[in-house]
Amino acid sequence: MPPDAPSHPMAPFAIRRDGEAVPERLRGAVAAIGNFDGVHRGHRSLIARAVGAGRPGAVVTFEPHPRDYFRPADPVFRLTPEPVKLALFARLGLDGAFVLGFDAALASRDAASFVALLADELALSGVLIGHDFHFGRGREGTPDLMGELCRRRGLDCTIMPAVTEGTEPVSSSAIRAALQAGDIAEANRLLGYRWFVRAEVRHGEKRGRTLGYPTANMRLPDDCRLRHGIYAVRARVGEAVVDGVASFGRRPTFDNGAPLLEVFLFDFSGDLYGQTLDVEFVGWIRGEERFDSMDALVERMNRDSDEARRMLEVDRVETMIEASTQGDRA
Repeated sequence: MPPDAPSHPMAPFAIRRDGEAVPERLRGAVAAIGNFDGVHRGHRSLIARAVGAGRPGAVVTFEPHPRDYFRPADPVFRLTPEPVKLALFARLGLDGAFVLGFDAALASRDAASFVALLADELALSGVLIGHDFHFGRGREGTPDLMGELCRRRGLDCTIMPAVTEGTEPVSSSAIRAALQAGDIAEANRLLGYRWFVRAEVRHGEKRGRTLGYPTANMRLPDDCRLRHGIYAVRARVGEAVVDGVASFGRRPTFDNGAPLLEVFLFDFSGDLYGQTLDVEFVGWIRGEERFDSMDALVERMNRDSDEARRMLEVDRVETMIEASTQGDRA
């Protein structure tokens, strides 16, 4: 599930979009700037600095993702679509987010004009950017230029180094590559939390009921490039978190249709149609396969469920040990 919320009470998370007045509680904010797809460990190092700056802490982010604007025929695999990204921001102690619509007008702003927007329209007092952040028309703005333009405008500017894993920087592209390979462990390690999707449960063909595996069926965004296969998962159902096993793919045994996420929740009964679930991915079990008979399919589903239960129990124990170790260090 998403990173835990801070223990201290928070005021409602404010979201300011184009054309709206800046909420009073965000005036003079220090803002981390970026796309923040995934809200991964590197992103959260920026966000933590914004939260701890002693002034309102915010993010400036862009929707749609700039690549979707420049290359609409080849949309980026979004790790965190906008509603999920904003939900993650709200759990990290920020006061709010400035969501800038990425359109022709924004894309055509030069570097100086973009910084003027930050100072005048958004009323920021400071910004935090990553070491590789580029901005303005044709990506003309470099981190050093951001620093110089901010000084002219009286804004504080902090340029943060990359967060690395070994010798490689933590990046959204590396996480996407891991998910496309089915390497959930690597993706979750780089994210710093378990990757999850949020979707509405829809009516399906109801084949799972006849096989003894009734599933909650969800369509994921068309840009999702998660590897087709079987996963150990957990789903948030209301206030409960329920273990399960999931298939994402085209169902080659039946119809080779559009990709669908089908989640079987262990020891659960209830009507989920129309509900929106968060489903987090804990482990990879196997790739999608075609079976020659229903008996062979059910036998493999039984083994998949056993393996998912094992993975989830190991994950639960490891999480408890990690939490206990962190408590000892505190």
